[in-house]
Amino acid sequence: MLSRTYSSTCFGIDAYLVDIEVDARNGMPQFNIVGLPDQAVRESKERVRSALVNSGFWIPPKRITVNLAPADIKKEGPAFDLAIAIGLLASTGFVKREPLNKFLMVGELALDGSLRQVRGALPIAHLARRKNLVLILPEQNAEEASLEDGCAIYTASSLKTVIQTMNGEWVLKKVSTASDSSRLYSDDTDEGDFSEVKGQYHAKRAAEIATSGGHNLLFIGPPGAGKTMIAKRIPTVLPELSRSEHIEIAKIYSAAGTLGNRTQIVTRPFRAPHHTISQIGLVGGGSIPRPGEITLAHRGVLFLDEFPEFRRDAIEALRAPMEEGCILIARAKMNILFPAQFLTVCAMNPCPCGYLTSPKRPCRCTMAQIQRYHQKISGPILDRIDLHVEIPAIEYRDLVSQAQEESSREIRERVNQARTLQAARFPGSAGKTNALMTTKEIQTYCAVHEAGKKLLERAMSELHLSARGYHKILKIARTIADLAHSEMIEESHIAEAIQYRTLDRNWFG
Repeated sequence: MLSRTYSSTCFGIDAYLVDIEVDARNGMPQFNIVGLPDQAVRESKERVRSALVNSGFWIPPKRITVNLAPADIKKEGPAFDLAIAIGLLASTGFVKREPLNKFLMVGELALDGSLRQVRGALPIAHLARRKNLVLILPEQNAEEASLEDGCAIYTASSLKTVIQTMNGEWVLKKVSTASDSSRLYSDDTDEGDFSEVKGQYHAKRAAEIATSGGHNLLFIGPPGAGKTMIAKRIPTVLPELSRSEHIEIAKIYSAAGTLGNRTQIVTRPFRAPHHTISQIGLVGGGSIPRPGEITLAHRGVLFLDEFPEFRRDAIEALRAPMEEGCILIARAKMNILFPAQFLTVCAMNPCPCGYLTSPKRPCRCTMAQIQRYHQKISGPILDRIDLHVEIPAIEYRDLVSQAQEESSREIRERVNQARTLQAARFPGSAGKTNALMTTKEIQTYCAVHEAGKKLLERAMSELHLSARGYHKILKIARTIADLAHSEMIEESHIAEAIQYRTLDRNWFG
């Protein structure tokens, strides 16, 4: 007898429907799963068999074939266990077959018949709503799935409760979905506050400009200067998350299997991978592509500490996503587009020993060592980083000063005002910032005062800027003008923008 159930799994950060056909007929006892299953899916037959026995059901010895359609897409993970078990019971007469086409079921089965959490509950809930199906999933996934408004979602603790529901005795718990657009920002976070950063006003000003205009940022300074401390506080001055951004971020983390119970995301992501990370770990990929760190940093901050120590191929892979806000993972049978709109913040020492620019500690590096160190970062990557900011070692007087430093709340107010101007400047482009302006938009919105044009011309000649470097300076100056509430880009705005291009001046020799 043939039965059909629906299940789902994630493909990239989106879920797709899997049609599970179960055929049980007389013949030599076998249990085969076809449709490009991976090892975890093939092993589900043992989990299903034990779960059914321990739930009080006996499956007669028959030739059982389970087909996972579409058959040309590789299936992975244990999320199909529940649908396979229900389909098997339907094909052997223990469960009514009529209502099965109304449900989408996901869940990993324990050997005692209880249900375990699965990956990607939020994208799966989104799929169920689009397909007008009732979603049944483990209780542990309830909070995650509830973010999808307008979907009928029920949770189960065990296989037995699902069987009772299929046979007419409704015992599942309905999940209340969250439809409100309440404010999702909180000042009570673990990232710290800019008021804790003593001195370093130049670096904090650069961080404010970077967050206001979405500009990539590179800090250069000796060990202990505060590069990491400032970088970790950048999410606290970024604009508040909107409801749509919250769902977008939660969907990515759900598909990656790292959302858990952190459904009320109150700050933007801050990802700080170690410099030993592989290219695939950074940008995503694999035989069945998974999101990398740049996608997990979507709508937030990607912090690359010890920037020159990252693998060259990993750094070079950032070229396209830093400009386009997404990355395409191409495979022989599939192409997956991952979102990757993030603020890149990097930190590095001026030389291998770290003290090239220190007036108090001598540098032990040779010129050849310094040049090799800087050559680890290619010109095209440096060209894509808008602000290069040199941070000196902090002075003792700043460290012990009792002066009240600006808080993240105060800086964020100015950032929000600048972002409001940009939202009005780019209507219809949600979240677009000055850093993402096209050449045509630069010509339209970056009107420069005559004195500023002369200064910019001299900078182009003396610093040998590329066309991209020239446009970067204009974009930074536009953001500085926005912070100053100025329609015209003045000479002072151009001068400040130029000083944030440290590496263009070839100061390390």
